[in-house]
Amino acid sequence: MSQRQQQRPQEPIKYGDVFSVEGELAEKPVAPRDAAMMQTAENALMGQIQRGGAASMMQSAAMRNERAGFVGHSDVNDVANYQGVSATETEMPGRRIITEAIGGQIVRDFDQRAPLVQSPPPLFQQVDAGITIGEALEATALSCGQKPVEWSDAAAIQAAEVRATGRTTITPGGVAAAAQSAATINARMTKDEDKTKLSDVLAVSA
Repeated sequence: MSQRQQQRPQEPIKYGDVFSVEGELAEKPVAPRDAAMMQTAENALMGQIQRGGAASMMQSAAMRNERAGFVGHSDVNDVANYQGVSATETEMPGRRIITEAIGGQIVRDFDQRAPLVQSPPPLFQQVDAGITIGEALEATALSCGQKPVEWSDAAAIQAAEVRATGRTTITPGGVAAAAQSAATINARMTKDEDKTKLSDVLAVSA
C-alpha cells in the first residue's frame, strides 16, 4: 500500500504540461468534461476524434488526473466552461487548417488535405457567383451584424477573402485579419455586450 502511495503523482497534469499555453489556463488541471467538450467540437467539425488531436491528449491527461484523485469525473474548468472550447477550420487551396482552442488560446493546429473544390462556408452559402466579396460581406453585416465574432466566423471570412483575392495568406489590416483578432479577444470575454460584433469587423471591408 505504501509503495502505491509513493507512486501516486504529487500534482495533477495541467494544461501547461500538455500544451503551449499561458496564464490562468496553464495552471489548470485537465478535467474530464473539458476533454468531453473538445471531443464534441472535433466530432462536430470532422466527424470523429482525431488521432493525436487535442481531444485525445486531453482525455489521456484527464483520465490520469481522475485516477489519481485530483479531479472528479464530472469536473470542468472555469476557463473551458466560461470562455469556451472550439475546433475550427480555415480552407485553403487543396488543404484545410484545423485549429483547436481553449479559452481563446490555440492548443493545437494542423493541416489536412482537402479537395480543391469546396462548398462555400456557412456565412456565404446563399451568395451567387456574380456577387462581389464586398457585397457578400455587406449582406452578412445586415443579416447578422450584431452576432459576436467567433472562430468559425473568422474562418469563413478568411476563406471568402482567399477566394476573392486569390492569395493564400491573410491580408494585413484586412477584414479576415480583423475577424481573427476579434475572435481571439471575444473568446476571453464573458459578456456578449463587450464583444466585437460582426458588423464592426465587416466595416473594414467598406
